[in-house]
Amino acid sequence: MFERGLAAHMMGIDGTWRRNCVLEDVSETGGKLTVEGSVEGLHLKEFFLLLSSTGLAYRRCELAWVHGDQIGVNFLLRGDKKKNRKKTATSEATAAEA
Repeated sequence: MFERGLAAHMMGIDGTWRRNCVLEDVSETGGKLTVEGSVEGLHLKEFFLLLSSTGLAYRRCELAWVHGDQIGVNFLLRGDKKKNRKKTATSEATAAEA
C-alpha cells in the first residue's frame, strides 16, 4: 500500500473514454484504484491503466470489483498462459526424446 497513492489515468481500450484515478495499492497481479468521477456506463471489462503522463508506462486491466469510488483490477498478461505452458511442456517432451 502506498502512503498517498500514485496519480494515474484509466483509458478505454478503444480510446473513447478516460478518467483520472489514484493507484492506492498494487501487486504483481492487480491493484486498487480510487476513481475520480463516475464509472457508470464505462466499458470496464478491459481497459488501460496509464501510469505515466506520456502513456509509455501502462498495464492492460480487467475489472475485478467495485466498492463506491474504488475499484479492484486484475492485470492482463500478453498471450494466453495456458498456451505457453502447453507449448513449453511439448517442447520439453520433444527435447527429452531427442
